[in-house]
Amino acid sequence: MKTIIGLLVVILVVFGIAFGGAYYFQKGVEDKMDGKVESIATASLQGLREQARLTAFMASFVAVVTSTQERLGLKAEKTMIMPGTVRYEIDLNKLQPTDVKWDKESNVLTVNLPPLILAGPEVDIDGIKQYDGGGILMALTDAGETLDAANRKRGQDELMKQAKGEVPMRLARDATRSAIERSFAMPLKAAGVKATVVAKFADEGQEAASDEQNHGQAENAQVQNAHQEPEGGAHTPAEQGTHE
Repeated sequence: MKTIIGLLVVILVVFGIAFGGAYYFQKGVEDKMDGKVESIATASLQGLREQARLTAFMASFVAVVTSTQERLGLKAEKTMIMPGTVRYEIDLNKLQPTDVKWDKESNVLTVNLPPLILAGPEVDIDGIKQYDGGGILMALTDAGETLDAANRKRGQDELMKQAKGEVPMRLARDATRSAIERSFAMPLKAAGVKATVVAKFADEGQEAASDEQNHGQAENAQVQNAHQEPEGGAHTPAEQGTHE
């Protein structure tokens, strides 16, 4: 009996040593991997900051503006068609080490990006076209120069307004995120680290939460409406189409 107990004790001790050794070995490997990821991420961040600015997306727009002026009972009008290009950039110097976070549980490296900067517009001078009316007033006064100046200002404002639209801003954000993710993912892959890089803008989390809240409210409204029968009785889809 004592022999059996002694044998069990030896087995437990050997198992404990083996298990403990495996645990500390695995922990050591994970700690080494975490340090490797952090070193690569720090080097990638430093390389990006040295570039100062990243332009990942450019878009061209066309503004059509018209200005008028009345003097001496006469009226002058000029229309300008102004093409221009806007660059979408981020200031890489604003990226800080705290903006790069490694989650070893999910193997995800998250990069928080500074806001987009719209640079421009760069007006295509050769592509500008103008149409005018009211030659007498423009011949007698400086109305032509005044209208040109007004159209140039309005044209540039219109180009920037178009550049801030939902579609170009979404495309610019997607292009910027992809560029940053590649900048971090490529060195990690080259080092044999299996990791997912996710770049995001600070306000995207708020937008997602807002969208989710709105979606939830819409679903609640649908559920409530489903229990309320419309006046005059419920309509089938076909009947609703007929009434429309």
